[in-house]
Formats: sequence, structure tokens, C-alpha cells
Amino acid sequence: MRDGIDLIADLYTPRRVPDPPTVLVRTPYGRSGVLAAVLSRPLAERGHRVLLQACRGTGGSGGEFDPYGRERDDGLDTLDWIERHSWSTGPVLVFGPSYLGYAQWAMAADAGDRLAALAPSFTASQFRDQTYLGGSYTLRGCLSWTAMLLRQRDRTLRGRLRALTAGRRLAAAFDRLPLAEADVTATGRRVEWFQRWLAAGEQGDPYWLPDRDHRARVGEVSAPVTLVGGWHDLFLASQLDDYMALRAAGLRPHLTIGPWTHSSPAGFGAALTEALAWFRAAVTGDRGGLRELPVRLYVQGDGGGWRDLPEWPPPGVAPRPWHLHAGGRLAPEPPDASSPDRYRYDPADPTPGVGGPLLGPGAGPKDNRALEARPDVLVYTGEPLAAPVEVIGPVEADIRLRSSRAHTDVFVRVCDVAPGGRSLNVCDGLQRVDPERFPAGPDGVRTVRVRLWPTAHRFGTGHRIRVQVSSGCHPRFARNPGTGEPLATAVRLAAAEQEVFHDPDHPSAVMLPLVIPG
Repeated sequence: MRDGIDLIADLYTPRRVPDPPTVLVRTPYGRSGVLAAVLSRPLAERGHRVLLQACRGTGGSGGEFDPYGRERDDGLDTLDWIERHSWSTGPVLVFGPSYLGYAQWAMAADAGDRLAALAPSFTASQFRDQTYLGGSYTLRGCLSWTAMLLRQRDRTLRGRLRALTAGRRLAAAFDRLPLAEADVTATGRRVEWFQRWLAAGEQGDPYWLPDRDHRARVGEVSAPVTLVGGWHDLFLASQLDDYMALRAAGLRPHLTIGPWTHSSPAGFGAALTEALAWFRAAVTGDRGGLRELPVRLYVQGDGGGWRDLPEWPPPGVAPRPWHLHAGGRLAPEPPDASSPDRYRYDPADPTPGVGGPLLGPGAGPKDNRALEARPDVLVYTGEPLAAPVEVIGPVEADIRLRSSRAHTDVFVRVCDVAPGGRSLNVCDGLQRVDPERFPAGPDGVRTVRVRLWPTAHRFGTGHRIRVQVSSGCHPRFARNPGTGEPLATAVRLAAAEQEVFHDPDHPSAVMLPLVIPG
């Protein structure tokens, strides 16, 4: 690298393939085991030379691992290194999910036409928003990823013995206060990057810009891009922002979204299949393996399936409000005069998270009935549908809230309730509320706009649409202590008395992009 550090890579070469294209894969997760079995060998066996490189400070490479910080420079230096070797006679392609996909975005704009194609999946051009979704710290994802990276790097006997109790220590760390000590509880040591994340919560914080946030240059990427994501992947919203940036720049990326979580084997298989067809088109001009329309979505739910579309969001679909009503009713018509619904949120007994777009096990659609029975969760349910309806596109909610605390959270979730009563989560989102960004009106009521996860879901005949409103989803999101103290050092917990309004002057609603199939 330009600073003299050496990075280690494994080179896979296909037999009897003259001048094969090179696929560069840069990873912090090691070069052996699963990666070699499901990534490098399949690509090489299909006629590609594969350079599988361990990121700085991982997998035997020199230097210190600094998440996101060196991937632009190290990626560009690796391209220089590839081009200096006599075996590099074909074009260079880049592939990989999650962090491997971020590494592609980090160098793509500056690489220009040195890259023939990109295939990032289950990822985004920046990880800042996944760290602070809705302004709240994504505790489970950040801490579990940190603990996993450190376990992977510690190959000593002591490290392997500690791995046996990793789950128990991680669970204890989720409840640790202050959060600045959670890394020690989970891993036995202070982790510099975890501490930096806790301190870098504001938009525009210099920790993220410009080295770790590449969204502003997505439109400058000249190589053709294919994107693969999942409806229950924690990067989906930002991935779709990247897609929109490419479209705004006049480019025509391909986009595939399936019913997958972040670590779904089926999702990875789809990403590999899409990449192989995309690479073949980029290298040979053979577009026979590509679909005619650039967007392919899996519509979840009763009677759904794969759909091909010209773009995202689907053209001609306008969001329609489904209003919260008194008595726990959800309906398209505006609400009548009514008193607000009330609940108490206690961060000492935080509302738990169930399913959703998580990193690791437990993600995806889950039965929410036990969660909905809690006194700190409000539930609003529509009438049984006389005919199927589909929700395809971005989803938002406007919640009129009055709280006894100036600092609180609003969590909104849409569920599909089957005729038998099972309530499966479809999409959700959380927004952290403070008096500066969400000032209260003269009556103390705030309008809180919550960005939910985008979705494509079909609610079948007899099913009901349900909306939950609460103030937490722990440990997916760090609980709001209610005191306004700094995230890293807060130790005092204050309960909040919450009022959710649904009257003509304060209508609360979820905006659903509804399609009524013909």
C-alpha cells in the first residue's frame, strides 16, 4: 500500500481459460473456510481469476483494522498492484456482500473505467446511517459485529475458550450502562472503533466524512452496477438511496430485492447468480443472461411472487394514509374527535425487539402477538380485507405524540394479521425525538415523522393490516434513557408517559403505497 503496509491475498486462477477477467474481493472476514468455498471457488470455476484480499489488519494483512477508514486508498492501491502483474490481462470486476460491498463503493468513483463492473449486495456506500437509524444507535448490530470481528482475530486458546461464553456476555452487554462500557462487557477489552461510533452520532460528524461515507459520489461511478438486497436486510434503505443516486445520474443499474435477511444463504446465492450474468455482459457484451426489465422484486405475503418492473419505486403508485382511530382501529378515512391513547415507556424494562431487519439470527418476519400484548405497545388494526391489496414502495408514518419527556423514541411497525390471528411484521422504523428537531406545539403535541423500511407485500383476502406504536425495540436500538444525556455516558433512566393522538386536529397515520391488483 502507499504507506508501505503489505496486505495478503489469495489468487485463484481457472484452468484452460485464456486472459480471464479478474474479480477483486476485499474482505475483513479472513481468506479461508466459507469464503473460499462459496465465493472464490465458484467464481474461478466459472472462468474468472479471483483475488481474495484480506483488508488491513485482518486475515494476516499488516496494519491496524480501522472499519471503513482505509478502504478507498487500499482498494485503489490494490488495483495498481493488479495492473503491474503480467497475469492481469483481462478487465477487473468487483464483487461481495456487506462490508465487501462497501469496499467496492469506497473506491468505485475514483477507479473510473479501471473497473468493468460492480456487484455489491446487502450493503451500501456508507454505514453511518445503519449505525444511527432514525437518529438512534443500532446497538445490537454494532456490538455483535464488533464482538464477532474480535473473536475471529483471536485464534489463541484463551480466545477460543472465551468464544464459548460469547452469547452470554453479549446479552449482558446489551443491558450495560453506560454504553461506553458495553464493549468491555462483551469482548473483555475497550474497542476504539466502538467508542468512536458512540461519539459520532451527528450528521456530518468528521469521523464519517469524507473517508467513511461515499454516498455523495455514487453518481460518479462509471462502471455498470447490479444491486441485490433483501426486504429484511438492515442496509436496504441506504442501498435503495444508492440506486436512486445512480438513476439520478442517468445510469441504468439493475436491482433485485428478495425475501431475505442479511445473512440469508439464498440471498447470497442470488447475488452470485446475478453477478455472473452481469460480469459476462460487461466483459463479452453477451446480455442473454440479463432480464429485460432492470428491477426485480419479490412480493411477500399471501399469493405474492417475483415481479419485474422498469424502476423503483413502481411508477404511478402514490402513498395513501391509513389513519389511527380510537378503540385500536386502523382505517383509510380520517379520524373523528377522540381522546389520545396512552402508555408508559420505562427504559428500565425496555420494549423488546422481535424480528425485523437485524444483523444475525432472529431476523425477518416473526409472530408479534406476545409483543402486542405488552402494555407499552399500542395496536391499531384494520377490518378484514374483502380483496387482496399490495403495498409496494417506501413507507412513512406521521405520529402526533405528547410526551412527559423532551427526549424519547417513536417506533412504528406494520404487520400482516392472518385470519387465525398470527401477526407477522412487514416493515418498521424508529425515530429518536428531541426538542430541537421535533419542537412541540402550544398544546405540547409533536409531529414525529418516522421512515419505515421499504417493502413489497401482499395482504390476502381476509387478512388485516395492523400498525404498532411504541417507544423502543431493544436491543436492536439502544434504549432512550429519557434524560437527554450523552449516549455513551448516560446511566440514569427516566420513564416517559406517552400520548398518541388521533383526532381531526392531530391525525396520526401510516402512509402506505397501496396497489389494488386487477
